[in-house]
Parts: sequence; structure tokens; C-alpha cells
Amino acid sequence: MSQPALDYLVCPDSQGSHRLAWWQWGEPDAAHVVVCVHGLSRQGRDFDTLAQALVSRAPHSLRVVCPDVPGRGESDWLADPMDYQLPVYMADMLALLAHLHSQHPIATLDWVGTSMGGLIGMLTCVQSQPALPVAVRRLVLNDIGPAIEWAAIERIASYVGQAGHFEDLDQAADALLAISPGFGRHTEAEWLKLSRPMVRPVAGGTPGRLRLHYDPAIALPFRQATQASSAQGEAALWQIYDRIKARTLVLRGRDSDLLSVETARAMTARGPRGRLVEFADVGHAPTLVAADQLKCVTDFILAP
Repeated sequence: MSQPALDYLVCPDSQGSHRLAWWQWGEPDAAHVVVCVHGLSRQGRDFDTLAQALVSRAPHSLRVVCPDVPGRGESDWLADPMDYQLPVYMADMLALLAHLHSQHPIATLDWVGTSMGGLIGMLTCVQSQPALPVAVRRLVLNDIGPAIEWAAIERIASYVGQAGHFEDLDQAADALLAISPGFGRHTEAEWLKLSRPMVRPVAGGTPGRLRLHYDPAIALPFRQATQASSAQGEAALWQIYDRIKARTLVLRGRDSDLLSVETARAMTARGPRGRLVEFADVGHAPTLVAADQLKCVTDFILAP
């Protein structure tokens, strides 16, 4: 399977409803489902390489589902920008899991979350049935934890929401590379593969011109954060983390400015006592494309 299948689910929101897009790899009737959720300004195709690795290496049938969080990728933009927040995202993921479970019962559920996708995963893990069809068995938190460094929030706020316009894919890839030094080293082919789903044609514009895939309004709630509100959120997230029962793998870019060494180590000592793996020459966040990153995650998810 060289390309994923694209499907949609209608989800409610404060202004009515929106379509949630999700990409699927593997067998649609597999009882083992792995959900992979992207970061703040990314989209579900970030996980193409990981999904293919999981499906090809699994000793049994596997279904890998990679949603585009609302406002990103092929999902609808939300009418109210203030809906671009974690509770809405989690509600969409619960609706998606219920839909998948109704199609073919889920027996085993794992979650891989990069940055924001990890926060959504933490919230999802502590939900109970019937909201959650089955408990999350294994959780991968990719360069994210209950405490987020304020300097990283300021760095991300400096560029998120600036949709930009580009003459072609190469120019867009260069611009994305400039704001993504923490992603680590990639070949030109790898970076173009990661960049291609990040752009869309400019509607009604010059043929060939491109823009970033997401709604610039996703930045509005993010930019309203203060150090005080961030501290309050941190306390609540630690309480959530302490309730997680899933076996947990914590990934950290050794140069990350978002997940500190202190927070990562604390995550190994409390709650699910996650196993910590750091990757050299990477910041925020590992793209799960490099061979060592792929092996780490696939070994964890596919271990008996």
C-alpha cells in the first residue's frame, strides 16, 4: 500500500459541525488500531513513513489511522477560532474512535502523539468507557509532557498563523525548513516528502502558487496563553499524566527547547513511569522518519 485511504467524519462544534479528515493505512478491519496525531501546525501525512513501517513489520493485521486535526490538512476550518483548543480536539478523536469501533470492533488501541498530538493522547487516555471504546494500551509521547517550556511557546507563537505564499514546493520546503531546525537532519527527498502535504494551491491565485495547509486562526487561542495560564495548565496536565495506565514511551530530542530534561525525567518517575529515549542532534520534535526513531517506535508498539 503506497498511499493511504482518505475518509471523513462529521463532528459537532459550537457553531454546528465540521468534517474531520483522517488517513488510513493497513487493513480496515484490523482489530489492532494505532492512532497517530500530529503537532500544532502539522497534519496527518507526517506519519506516512511510520505508518508504512508499522504495517509492514506487524506480525498481524494492523490499522493505522492518522487524522488531520480540525483546521489542518483536509479537515474543515472551524467557524469559531476559539474552538481550536484541546477539549474540541479530544472530542473529535473520541468521535473518530467510536466511528472506527462501529465499523470494526477495536480490540487493541495504541496512540502515537507528536507535541500537541501527545497532549490530546494524554487527555484521551484518561477517558473511560463508553466514551473510549477500549483503553489505550501503549502511548508514545513524542517530545511533549505535562510541562512545556515558556521559551518554546514564545518561539512557536512567533511563526504559527503566518500562512505564507510560495512560488513552488521547493520554496515552501525551504521556508518550512527555516522554522523547523529542531526536526533534525533529513535528506532532500525526505524533507520534500514531509513538506508536500503541508501546502495547498492558492484559491483563485496565480496557477502554481502555494500556501500552507492550515487555518491561520489556529494561532489565536495559542497566542492568548500567558505564563500564569501555562502554569495552571501544567498543574492540571500533571494530574492527568498521573492517571495514565497505558504503557508509555517518552521520546525527546536531546536539543529540545519544549520538553526539558527535568520534565522528561520526572515522567519516568511518576504516573505511568514512561521509558525515556533521547535522540541526538534533534530538538523539537523528532519526525519519526530516521531509522533509529522508526525502530524505537515500531519495536515499542509491536512488542508482544
